[in-house]
Amino acid sequence: MASNFLKTSRIAALFTVLALAILVCLPMDAEAQFSSRRIKKNNRRISKYKGTQSFTKQKQYQRIGFSVNAMNYFGEISPTSSFVSTDIKFTRPGFSIFGSHRFAPRWSAEAAYSWGTVGGDDFNSADPNDDDAVYRYVRNLSFRNRVSELSFTVVADLYENYATYISRVGLTPYAFLGISVLYHNPQGKVDENSSLAEAGQWVKLKPLGTEGQHSDFYNNKTYSNVQISIPFGLGVRYRLNQVIDLSFQFGLRFLFFDYIDDISGGYVDLGALDSDLARAMSDRSMELTSAFNSPRDMIRVSEVTRIQTYVGVDGNTYTVFNGYGSDLHPDNIRGNKNNDDLLLYTQIRIAYIIGGSFARAKYR
Repeated sequence: MASNFLKTSRIAALFTVLALAILVCLPMDAEAQFSSRRIKKNNRRISKYKGTQSFTKQKQYQRIGFSVNAMNYFGEISPTSSFVSTDIKFTRPGFSIFGSHRFAPRWSAEAAYSWGTVGGDDFNSADPNDDDAVYRYVRNLSFRNRVSELSFTVVADLYENYATYISRVGLTPYAFLGISVLYHNPQGKVDENSSLAEAGQWVKLKPLGTEGQHSDFYNNKTYSNVQISIPFGLGVRYRLNQVIDLSFQFGLRFLFFDYIDDISGGYVDLGALDSDLARAMSDRSMELTSAFNSPRDMIRVSEVTRIQTYVGVDGNTYTVFNGYGSDLHPDNIRGNKNNDDLLLYTQIRIAYIIGGSFARAKYR
């Protein structure tokens, strides 16, 4: 019996030791499992960490650049009255130089100087076989205008960048809005077949007062060569390398006036104008050719209107087409003063980063 008792005591002692071992190891294993989960969670956080979300002064930078522009205009001399309708044949080149300062992860301020030419011609833009456009074909007005502009805009990127310029987004769309001051001076080309001394030359239209601006018979105010406009538009910027960006940008200039083409109101009594040159540039419907000496379809013109004569306020007799060249017709159709003009800029821009700091990590 003593032998059996001893054997039983040994077995009981063995189970006791095993139980104690299990009780000791269980908390350690649970703690190990908890630590493993915490490490995995921290690893996921570290993998997603992109640095402190702050845009310090050291991350700001500047850019300078230039652009080649394609310029168009929307106004009285446009193919249709639809918004932003423009004659592609009169696309003219221009250029811009600009500088910008990036002051926030998404925002930049930009100043730019632009220069270029816009123009239009009823002969090319108005279809004589279109019942809605034939009246503009009869009108036969044309112009060119060399425009200089100083603009200030705020640019908003679609994607933010909290890091330095080195880490800027590779391709990002953006929008811009601002204010600009522009200088313009519309010109017209005198009929080459005219007997005037200026035949075939480009002359400034504002001093002529083609809509009676300088006449005592009309209360038409002259317009200013300096105007305010609102530039706005969209673009996309591509990072060529660490310091050079290439952009494509389309923008509009909303003008608060209607004389970028020297056309806005109605025809006036030709006798109220103070020179033969002013009368010739005010009413061009009787000319047999366009401003660029292309023959006009006068048969189609005669189907639309008829010739009339009247005695002007200066006592002279003038021969015009009915509705053109006089203020006698109730629907004289020289321009539409209720619609302001627009300028359209399509630009390819290249910019170089000249400011900003970038410090590489130091290893020991």
